[in-house]
Amino acid sequence: MNQSKASSPVVHRQVAVIGCGPAGLTAASLLGQAGHNVIVIERWPEPYGLPRLSHIDGETARLVASAGNIGHALRDAQAIDTYHYLDDQGNILIDLDWKGQQCGFPAHISIFQPEIEDAIYSRAQPLPNVEFLRGWEVSKLEQSADKVVLEAQPWDGSWKAVSDGGDPVRRIEVDYVIGADGANSFTRRALGIARHQYGHHERWLNLDSEYVKDLGDRFAITSIYCDPARAHMYMPIGKSRVRFEMRVLPGEETSYWEDIKNGLAWLSEQHGIGLDEIRPIRNVVYTFDPAITKSWKEGRVMLVGDAAHTMMPYMGQGACSAIRDSANLAWKLDLVLRGKAEPELLDTYEAERRPHVTQITKTSTMLGKVANEDDPAKVAERNALFLSGNMPPPPPFPKIETGVVHVEPDGNLLTPTGAPTPQGLVRAGGREGLMDDVVGRGFLIVSRTDPSLHLDPATHAFFDAIGGRWIVVGDTDAAPDQVADLDGVQLAFLERNGFAAYLRRPDFLMYGAVRDLSDLPTLLRGLRDRLHWLRQPVPTFETTMEARA
Repeated sequence: MNQSKASSPVVHRQVAVIGCGPAGLTAASLLGQAGHNVIVIERWPEPYGLPRLSHIDGETARLVASAGNIGHALRDAQAIDTYHYLDDQGNILIDLDWKGQQCGFPAHISIFQPEIEDAIYSRAQPLPNVEFLRGWEVSKLEQSADKVVLEAQPWDGSWKAVSDGGDPVRRIEVDYVIGADGANSFTRRALGIARHQYGHHERWLNLDSEYVKDLGDRFAITSIYCDPARAHMYMPIGKSRVRFEMRVLPGEETSYWEDIKNGLAWLSEQHGIGLDEIRPIRNVVYTFDPAITKSWKEGRVMLVGDAAHTMMPYMGQGACSAIRDSANLAWKLDLVLRGKAEPELLDTYEAERRPHVTQITKTSTMLGKVANEDDPAKVAERNALFLSGNMPPPPPFPKIETGVVHVEPDGNLLTPTGAPTPQGLVRAGGREGLMDDVVGRGFLIVSRTDPSLHLDPATHAFFDAIGGRWIVVGDTDAAPDQVADLDGVQLAFLERNGFAAYLRRPDFLMYGAVRDLSDLPTLLRGLRDRLHWLRQPVPTFETTMEARA
């Protein structure tokens, strides 16, 4: 491990993000937009440019819209309405109905990953307070009670020179580090944190291709064939590309299947598809190895995305979970860096996200067992159970149930608390569009009448201090000082649940709601406590830097 020279200058930043995938980009963009000084360190000198993830849900699309240009991110995307699990004869075992809307977007979306990353990078890169250090890798991480010191050097695996011929080691001193550096995370290894392995290891060949001509309706439906001889599947990658996958059987060499001619031979034999119909862009074997890191935070270092957890791909939730991690952490870190909240607020990151990710990991692992089973007797039993219609449904999709959420007097949560809040089309101030774009992001109270009349000075001042705002929603003929709910999404949500108002967090989850606006001060006082609110300001990054100067 290289050590820095005594003369190496120390660069001071508030946050270092290690890794420049979707999770790292989301964290950098959200913190950068909040005005914080961020450095992103990524060993690859250029973006990967090929798809890995191919699915996001509507909630994740909303988070991407807060971090980047959603029009660019989804320019080649398409809604996914159906996801089929089939037996080897083509009988449907599981028919997942993915139609509908979520958070103002299709509930499930087939996407091309590079465009998601480009969309977020294009938002973050122009910010004067965000620096991207590409072609560099972190070689040392040391932390104390009040800072973390990193050493970075040009990555020796890079094909692109990044050093200017000076000292090849850079020393970076930061308040916090976000490790977004993937399943083989240097950050996690530097902290010495172990992972809980679920004990399921499956290898699958991914053969990604661009369409040369239309393949018809068959390959437009995401379908996985649970064939004991060799499980396989196909799915669209947006509108212009398609992914074919097959299980690499025990005893088969990874190198054999990563030879493109063998992948193409299987594709021709299995599906009758050749180079006159598709143009391959990637042929790689992935190992699916579900695991959850035993601790996601060590001092001033936090892990997000695959650095904290990996899962089987059968729910399409790996990247969604990574982006949720970063969105959850970013708004909390923003309050801590601004001296508004105690650092204990950051402990709620893992407390909220771990149970959510654990449930998804368990469900995706269960679906992985369905897909990869090759014992004939177990396959026959499985097929009979599914085809009989007696298979119990999978568990409901999880929500946040601890941390910064409002607990009712009886100790329970309201059903929508901790889940994504609705979003639809609205009109306000002469603008029409999705609510987040028209009224803004951050803490938001949505009500049917003016909530400010019910706030005492202390809770009013607190809500102002966290950048909170409120809107009063009305129908399409709403008064000029109201927000017109053009498609009725907000009014229907309030009416259906009997709410006078609800409070949305910056990551768009519902903190809590009230049925009478007179209870709003109590709701906000509870939020203040759960945020570990600092009533006295603490030194900010700017004042600290002035003192150092």
